[in-house]
This record gives sequence, structure tokens and C-alpha cells, in this order.
Amino acid sequence: MPEVPGLDVTALTAWLAQTHPELATSAALRASVIAGGRSNLTYAIDGGAVALILRRPPLGHVLSSAHDMGREHRVISALSATPIPVPVAIDLVDDTTGTITGTPFFLMERAPGQVLVSPAQNAEYAPAALRSLSIELAEHLADLHAVDPGSVGLADFGRPDGYLKRQLSTWRRQLEASRSRATPHLDRLQASLADGMPETTRTGIVHGDYRLDNALVDGPVTAPHISAILDWEMATLGDPLVDLGIFALYWDIAQLPGAEAAVASAVDPDAGYPGFDELADVYAAHAGTTLPDLAWYRAFAAYKLAVILEGIHYRFRTGSTVGEGFDSIGGLVEPLAEKGLQVH
Repeated sequence: MPEVPGLDVTALTAWLAQTHPELATSAALRASVIAGGRSNLTYAIDGGAVALILRRPPLGHVLSSAHDMGREHRVISALSATPIPVPVAIDLVDDTTGTITGTPFFLMERAPGQVLVSPAQNAEYAPAALRSLSIELAEHLADLHAVDPGSVGLADFGRPDGYLKRQLSTWRRQLEASRSRATPHLDRLQASLADGMPETTRTGIVHGDYRLDNALVDGPVTAPHISAILDWEMATLGDPLVDLGIFALYWDIAQLPGAEAAVASAVDPDAGYPGFDELADVYAAHAGTTLPDLAWYRAFAAYKLAVILEGIHYRFRTGSTVGEGFDSIGGLVEPLAEKGLQVH
């Protein structure tokens, strides 16, 4: 059996047969990395009774408050009874002293569909279909922010009071933990965000990394739909406008020079995707609210992604990443920071 970095497939096969025999078969499991270590590692697991996904923290440098398997498993489980499409959670395992991953991990069913990450994939769909998908994505975000955390057992999932201030402090610490070079524009953006911080007027469940390529698209090409929202590792309770800032950043990120080499995006207005301003209007109408100026939130999104990419750059330099394409990640950090300074 081929080796899979960060996962002992033989040990996983034995564990599944013992703990979830209804999901096991007589065949050995097969695993492949389907997300190359930019955040949590994601493996496609085949050979069981159903297709599975296993998530574990990245190899090497792991920042203290990131990559929390328990939080990701908890929020997916909690949202299963809401209108937000999420995968079916199966198990959360502390394998810190074990042999499967040597870390906590969680297992879930693999939802059907594909992730749209490349403009080439747009050719499968008519412009009207891509427009409809975009609107659905904005409406799902509004539905998420409308969920009462207490009604789904997430009342203690975060501390919404002082959320924005803590976010800045958290990401400042993350940057310091990943420093390996000078980042003057990023440092300027970090300082500027402390000034003019908006007052939070509404709190709710925040996804933390909301974008098109964190969704699975399924169904016929004439009428596709979103089968699941993925990657909840940054979810918490806080200011929902943070999600809109991230959504906006990724929606337009292909316009940033050099971004295509580091951050995938299928969003292309020529293919039928609406502009983000229209999606903000869709969100507001679906939520029954009026949106304030999102400038600070868009700048914060650029800062947050720049810090994340600086962490990936750090792991790449220390040889602790899995997959290819990481050599260009570091080159996007300062341009992202510049973009944040421009919108703020």
C-alpha cells in the first residue's frame, strides 16, 4: 500500500473495522491527500461502505488556536439540523498517542460534488447556472448568520463580546509565531486595523473562511446546487460581517497580480458570476437587513489571509508541507497587505 503522508492507512482500516463496523468492508482502505496542507490536511478515504473524508492538522508548525479538530467536528454536527448544507459527521478521535495520524482527527461522509477552483471548470455550466450558484452561496451565508447558536447547542462556541479586538490580537500572535522575514506592508496593515475598528451590532455563527472553493457543487450542469459547505476549522461566534469581508476578498482575488499561482479561484465575471456588490445585496435582502460599509472588514480579510499565507510560507521553508505549489505562496503576502491598505 502506498504511503500517505500524515496518515497510517493500515491502522485506519483496523480502527474503522473495530469502531464503525457498519462502515467497513473486507477491503483495505485507500487514501489520498485532496487538500495539500494549506490548512488542515484533508484525505479522501475509499474502500469503505461509503466514501469518507478524514481531516487532521497540518504537518509540522501548528499554531496554537488553529486547526482545532473538535471545533470543526462540533459545528458540523450542530448545523446538520439547519438549512445550511454540511457533511455528515461520523467521529472525532484523539489519536495524539496513537498510530493513525498521531494527532486528533475527525471522520465524515464525503458529500457529492466537485469544488470549483479553476476558470476552466466554468465551461461545464451556462452563465445562468453560475449566477444561480453564486446567489445560492450568498443566501446560505445569510442563513448561517440567522441561526440562533443556542438553538443548536453552540451557545458557548465562542465569546462574541470583544470579538474583533480578540481577532486582531490572535492574528498578531499568529504572525509573530510564523515570522521568518520582514513584512513591512503587513505590519502597516496590522497597525492600521487597530484604528477605526467598527462597533459590532450583530453576532452569530461565523464560518471564518467563506468562499466558493469551500463549497461542493453537485447536480446537473443545467441546474447545479451546493451540496455542502466545507472547512469549518475557523468557525466561532462573533461579528458576521467578518464572513462578508472574507467572501468579498476571495470573490475578487483573481484580480490581484500573481494570485492565481497561490490562491485558486474559479470566479470570472465573463463566465456568468455576478459582482460581489450584487451578492452583498442578495445577502442583505435574504437576511432582511441593511449592510454598513464593509471597508474595515475587507481590509481585515486581506490581513488575515496574508498572515495565513505567511504561516504556510514558514512551513514551506521548514519542509513541513504536503503537496505542491507552496513555493509561490510567500510572494502574495505583501501584495495582499497592500490591497488591505488600499481598501481601508
